[in-house]
Order: sequence, then structure tokens, then C-alpha cells
Amino acid sequence: MVAIIDYDAGNLKSVQKAFQRLGEEAEITREFSAILRADRIVLPGVGSFGTAMEQIRRYELDRVIYEAIEKKLPFLGICLGLQLLFQGSEESGGIEGLGVLQGQILRIPEAEGLKIPQIGWNSLTLHRNGRLFQNIPDESYVYFVHSYYLQAADEQIVTASAQYGVTIHASVEWQNVSACQFHPEKSSTVGLGILKNFMAIECPESNGRVPVS
Repeated sequence: MVAIIDYDAGNLKSVQKAFQRLGEEAEITREFSAILRADRIVLPGVGSFGTAMEQIRRYELDRVIYEAIEKKLPFLGICLGLQLLFQGSEESGGIEGLGVLQGQILRIPEAEGLKIPQIGWNSLTLHRNGRLFQNIPDESYVYFVHSYYLQAADEQIVTASAQYGVTIHASVEWQNVSACQFHPEKSSTVGLGILKNFMAIECPESNGRVPVS
């Protein structure tokens, strides 16, 4: 079963329906027991970084997220869910992210002819044979909706990038954690292929520590 973490942050049903299209059971929940009982966990989200972190802490979901990651359960962050895994965002100065991964979330810089937010299809450049991208062709198009982008501290975790005025770190992988800035649930057959690859991930042994509070 896939647990989709519910912290009142949008696009939950579309993520659930995408997994159901693959024949997978997917439950939207904020119950600790259900999340930790699941085989795989998804942290989705749209909206404000600061509001999302407030909601996560309000429901004490940061505790169960850290525990799930330490248990090496396959974990996928989608869009805002990717951003929340990092240390902080220019969107919400002074509000700390989950800090599972190292990096910052920056606003896409203004440029002539560039619309912000980026809403629409963009191609991916794939790196390092990422688990989410097995049998996905390089330069495949996926669907983005965002004004802020990831700049990972360690580029070795970056498995896909995109260009939109700057280089966007569009997907990352670290141990049992995967995340993507784009919306696989809105990315047609390519997106379903990415979610199918997530369902096939076997978790590596943990070699590092995840911060727990």
C-alpha cells in the first residue's frame, strides 16, 4: 500500500488516482500507524513552503516522516514535497524545512520572455541512471507548476535537470528517498512510468543519519 501524506496541501486525489491507474492501493492519510504500515510513502503538495511546514508541524507529521525514512521505506516527494525535504526556501525566509537533504529552494529569476510560475511541459536531462528513470528516454517531457526551484548542495544526488532560465535540479535520489519537482501524476505515460519505477525500488542500506526531532 502507498500512503499519501495528508497535510491539507492540494493535489492528493490526482496522486492517488495515478497510483490506482497502475493497479496500486493508495491511501490518503495523516494517521501515523497507517503511514508506517505502508510499503511506500509519498509526500505531495502544492502551495506555499511556509504554510506547508506549519501544517506538517501542526499535525506532527515531521516525526513520522523522519521515522519512515529511518526505517528505509521508499519515500517520494512530489513538487512542493521535494522542496520541503530540504533546509529552507526563499519563499518563506526563516522557516526551516525538514532538512533531510542539503540544499536551498530559490526563486526562478526574472528574465525577458520567461513566465513565472513555470506552468507546462519541459524536457528532462537525465543523470546517473536514476531509479525513477529506468526505461525513461532522455529529454522526455514532464509537467511543471512552480515559481521556486531546487539548488542541491550535492549534485551527486541529482538524477534529472531541466532548463528554465536557470538549471533546475528536477529530481534527486538519496538512499530510500526520491523526489521530483515536476508532477509525475500529470505527466501522461512518462509520469506513470516514473511512478511505476518508484513502486519497483528496493531500498539500500542506510549509511547516513537523518535528522530527527
